[in-house]
Amino acid sequence: MILHHLERSRSHRILWLLEELELPYELKTYKRHPKTMRGSPELRKVHPLGKSPLLEFDGEVFAESGAIVEAVLDHVGGRLRPTEPEALNQYRHWLHFAEGTLMTPLLIALITSKMGGPDVPFLIRPVVKKVAATIDATFTTNELKNNFAFIESHLANNTWFAGDELSGADIMMSFPIAAGVTRAGIKTDSHPHTQAWFKRVQARPAYQKALQVGGPVLLSS
Repeated sequence: MILHHLERSRSHRILWLLEELELPYELKTYKRHPKTMRGSPELRKVHPLGKSPLLEFDGEVFAESGAIVEAVLDHVGGRLRPTEPEALNQYRHWLHFAEGTLMTPLLIALITSKMGGPDVPFLIRPVVKKVAATIDATFTTNELKNNFAFIESHLANNTWFAGDELSGADIMMSFPIAAGVTRAGIKTDSHPHTQAWFKRVQARPAYQKALQVGGPVLLSS
């Protein structure tokens, strides 16, 4: 397996997955552009979209984090995927919720936080800031509040997202929750069960190894 890993990105999840399963792999790390923070154009040589993560194995290049998780779990015979029907349903839900629902307002929040910054011409900066504030007030803030309240309610009754055992759903949810803790005000007093889950994730040796090998999870700003 060859993992094409972009620094400070969602591909940390796949690195954690491979470490959690103790699978042998080769790591190719790509740097972001220092000004734009975009991914390396070298990634386009691996996949036309030039995105990361990308995982090469069995003669194919797999893209999209959720699809990579599923392909790897198929490869290892279903470890980190529950078999009990209710747990399997939860696994499927949270596996897709991570990117399909939760990442959208988090990405918009990241964009609006940069609107009105020093890269915006001074004369229009107040207008751009007002537009960003309107987007947050009418969409982003409530979406994040509702999504993280939903997550908190689920984790109040579950150790992991698909029940009592770690699964690929937890690996997929790790990145947006890390972003929520860092950027969306997900604190211990307001979301104690989410914070407790995140601490369990961070305490896993494979998660720590992924940080050592691949570097921090998120962009610093």
